Amino acid sequence: MNWDLLKAWGVQVFIGFDQFCNTLIPPLDGTIGYADETLSARSYRAHRDGKFFGRLSMPVIDLLFIWQGPRHCYRAYLKEYDRANSPAEYRDRPRPTESPDA
Repeated sequence: MNWDLLKAWGVQVFIGFDQFCNTLIPPLDGTIGYADETLSARSYRAHRDGKFFGRLSMPVIDLLFIWQGPRHCYRAYLKEYDRANSPAEYRDRPRPTESPDA
């Protein structure tokens, strides 16, 4: 069994679940969760913008992920900004100009 592949799959499942949960939280304070954004990144954005959701969630999430180092939510926001959670195929290559089926 390829343990590295299994670990990478587990990380992707967790990120997908995190992003799904993020979209389910209603935008009660004007903070919407984007479909391709983690809850941590949204929490940072909301905190940065002075929203209630961010003031409530960011300290909790940063504490839960303290083993990853300080300022987890801020670093998650930067990863989203850099599209680091997207596969390399979508980040590092030029956009296709025509469908191969056309």
